[in-house]
Amino acid sequence: MEYSEKTSQAGGAEEVSSPLLRRYYQYLKLEKGLSENTVEAYMADLQKLLDFLSAGGIGFREVREDDLHAFMAGLSDIGIHPRSMARILSGIRSFYRFLCLEKEISQDPTELLESPKLGRHLPDVLTLQEIDSMIAAIDLSRPEGHRNRAMLEMLYSCGLRVSELCALRLSDLFLEEGFIRVWGKGGKERLVPISRRAVDELHDWFRWRNEIRMKPGAEDVVFLSVRRGAPLSRITVFYWVKEIAASAGIRKNISPHTFRHSFATHLLEGGANLRAIQAMLGHESISTTEIYTHVDRSRLRQEILRHHPRNMRHESSK
Repeated sequence: MEYSEKTSQAGGAEEVSSPLLRRYYQYLKLEKGLSENTVEAYMADLQKLLDFLSAGGIGFREVREDDLHAFMAGLSDIGIHPRSMARILSGIRSFYRFLCLEKEISQDPTELLESPKLGRHLPDVLTLQEIDSMIAAIDLSRPEGHRNRAMLEMLYSCGLRVSELCALRLSDLFLEEGFIRVWGKGGKERLVPISRRAVDELHDWFRWRNEIRMKPGAEDVVFLSVRRGAPLSRITVFYWVKEIAASAGIRKNISPHTFRHSFATHLLEGGANLRAIQAMLGHESISTTEIYTHVDRSRLRQEILRHHPRNMRHESSK
């Protein structure tokens, strides 16, 4: 990709050359190992800052913390959500860390900049009964049903992201040994145990998969379109998960990621420690995994309110 954007030199602002932006692009892609979509988002967010600096005649090397506060305040004023602001700030921090590494600047102006406050988002979690009812609602009269049962079981039993599920290959399966190899964010590899039930569902799907006329290059992909013989898209998986939830009578906001949340929450409730869950999910930071302690505490509170004698007596007196 070519980057020709530059800040205006009006008012003394320094030019940001396209070679520098290309080097930053390569740094994100090659050294940081970020996906194409993430790199594009970082570059687009950086351009927002460069446009702001250009309008104020500020050189990108002379940026101060006050300038960045003004930039973030402007985003807030036009109604940008705090979560989106935090993402934009993450990209800006990355750019200035890169400039420090490249000796383009001597001090990082984002070092003391605080991220917008974000409330904890507690994800929807399915009960084991709800998961079983969804699996039972799948129509097994068609080959797609056998595939979808195997996919649901893999999402829940292995805690996979939908992108990891769609990218799963036969060469990543070590079913006799009881684990699979998963390629997560940034191309990071992890080994995840697989349940006996998930193995059985995979073998059931393979009997149908062997009858599919596959497109060239799809021979090693685990989950394929029955009609086209091509790998499935994330959007396709998203839609059929919604359909299965509706047919099972589940009214929660369900997505493929819900099974990953349920997997982690059920592990925690079963006594697994956070470090083990972190390894299973492929979280880089334990703080990402700690949200499940909040889910668990929220459920604990609900159980106390429902079953504690004081609360039961209060409810019965109403």
